[in-house]
Amino acid sequence: MSFAQPGQVSYVTKPSNRRKIGLDPIEDTGDFLMARIELPDEQAAVLKAKANAAGLTLEAWLKLLADAEREPSPAGRPLQTAADIVLDCMRDVPAGAMAAQPKDGASQHDHYIYGWPKRKA
Repeated sequence: MSFAQPGQVSYVTKPSNRRKIGLDPIEDTGDFLMARIELPDEQAAVLKAKANAAGLTLEAWLKLLADAEREPSPAGRPLQTAADIVLDCMRDVPAGAMAAQPKDGASQHDHYIYGWPKRKA
């Protein structure tokens, strides 16, 4: 049994006819990704074959899959406040429709939604 270098994929044959695939620590700083997947030999062979068909090692192919699933970082888009989001949604509402709304709609919402008697102000 041998251990992979940091950041490399390792797989070990287990007596139970399964392979254990994992990604060892990336650096010695304690920041690492650990993933252990136990697969039957047939499934491990399929994964290796798919990686080979793409011209990649199993490690590179798994990293490519992980990168494809990564969500885009919010750093590329500006943060919005809740008020900005609401205003953006309300931009297409005609002015006449907004003017027809009750002025006490927030404080008397139970009256307008459920028909309850209005509360005293």
